[in-house]
Amino acid sequence: MKKIEIFDPAMCCSTGVCGPSVNPELIRVAAVVENLKKSGIHIIRHNLSSEPQAFVQNTIINAALNVKGTEILPVTMVDGAIVKEGGYLTNKEFAEYLQLDLDAVQSKPDTTQNSTCNCGSNDGCC
Repeated sequence: MKKIEIFDPAMCCSTGVCGPSVNPELIRVAAVVENLKKSGIHIIRHNLSSEPQAFVQNTIINAALNVKGTEILPVTMVDGAIVKEGGYLTNKEFAEYLQLDLDAVQSKPDTTQNSTCNCGSNDGCC
């Protein structure tokens, strides 16, 4: 089974529903990741602000950051190889790398849950 790792830039949460503006791309990626996890796919996201050690310990990511800087984030790796820098995989790319039907990847985010960023803000906004 394929393993996907996403190395996110520094941000307070990966859902995109915190802060002054909502990033629809982060909402899409968070929904796809959760959908894939529920399907048994091994997928991990690392956030630079909360897991800097993951960026240091992964020699490929560490080297890429040393050469190109944090501007390359987000970076996606599939089975230990970088497949995309500077943006998130599209739903079609997720499906291709995981050898799944596009329908298996697409997911609508759960808007019924209250999301907080765990950044110390009482109102859930970073």
